[in-house]
Amino acid sequence: MKARFSWPDERLIRAAQGGDVTSLTTVVLESQPHVRKFALSLCASRQDAEDAAQEALIILYRKIGTLRATGALASWMFRIVRNECLRQVRSPAVRSEEAPAETAGPSAEEAVLQRLEVARIAAAVGALPPDQRQVLVLRDLQGLPGRTVAHALGLSTAAMKSRLHRARATLRQELASARATEGEVRP
Repeated sequence: MKARFSWPDERLIRAAQGGDVTSLTTVVLESQPHVRKFALSLCASRQDAEDAAQEALIILYRKIGTLRATGALASWMFRIVRNECLRQVRSPAVRSEEAPAETAGPSAEEAVLQRLEVARIAAAVGALPPDQRQVLVLRDLQGLPGRTVAHALGLSTAAMKSRLHRARATLRQELASARATEGEVRP
């Protein structure tokens, strides 16, 4: 059975916001598995995901004082990770430690197409209404059970399922329309 990680509780987050270094360290450590999992599901490569997760945790450490609602830590972190993944797609840094292009991996064209698809999905998820985005991220990207998601968001299970259904349908429609538009543009 997989170990379940929980997000830091509000009391700990408030202490971290107040400048308690031990609490801040604990918040970062307890957030790390969630941040890494989300980055791995969103970024084009494992290396990009590790970089995005590391940057997101650094931002958490430096800017936790700007978090307005302690209960919004998860959605705040997901937005940061999404933005980091998108930033990497928009301006890929040349890494000197990367292997030469001859290694067995996706071609440059495939890698670009994969990153574009990830960026398209991230943009579509980001464009969802906040209530739908929260449910989708927690349920489908984080893999949390439906009951847990419903409880975390203060919803009934039926309301959570309804929002999740609407989010998935909207996402499917948005991605299909983007592909159709792309098909019209390509020769």
